[in-house]
Amino acid sequence: MEARLWYVLTGTRGGVNRIRLLQVLDERPRNANQLAEELDLHYETVQHHLDVLVDNGVLRSSGDDYGAVYLPTPQAEDHWDLVEEIIEQVD
Repeated sequence: MEARLWYVLTGTRGGVNRIRLLQVLDERPRNANQLAEELDLHYETVQHHLDVLVDNGVLRSSGDDYGAVYLPTPQAEDHWDLVEEIIEQVD
């Protein structure tokens, strides 16, 4: 999980937006539309980054497609101190 977190948050161009998503989701679960509005990003951009985070086991979705809310996986929660460390280094 540690290598995966470093890769998806710092090893690719979209890392900054993925970090922003995780910061907002750390406050409370949200759906893609709420995240797009909160972060002032296009819905498709948010959905792409959510898909990357889900595919890498960082986030999971709960609910149906459009209204699905996203929250960290138990694995990501177990490594949340590393997520915060990565965020500090990127800021």
